[in-house]
Amino acid sequence: MLESLEKMLAQGVDSPLLRFGLGKGYLDAGDAPRAAEHLRRCVELDPNYSAAWKLLGKALQAAGDPDGARLAWELGLEVAERRGDRQAEKEMTVFLKRLGRQH
Repeated sequence: MLESLEKMLAQGVDSPLLRFGLGKGYLDAGDAPRAAEHLRRCVELDPNYSAAWKLLGKALQAAGDPDGARLAWELGLEVAERRGDRQAEKEMTVFLKRLGRQH
């Protein structure tokens, strides 16, 4: 799957959904820094993509950047609240609480 998404990107296709797919794929594959790159681009393309903010926070946390994760989740929480995305709001609230206990 990652290979075909990377081919699309190389051919000049770029979209929030494509970047989200790449970010999720790389995170699932254990490459958190690369996942974070794609997810950052995803939220640049669509700042209202609450699921991407949530995943960006996870990628940054996995990459050893708890401050970046906190910021992503805080920004994502604002988006989720504004858009009424209750599930993402709940999850990011939990992630932030856990992060607060760790640091």
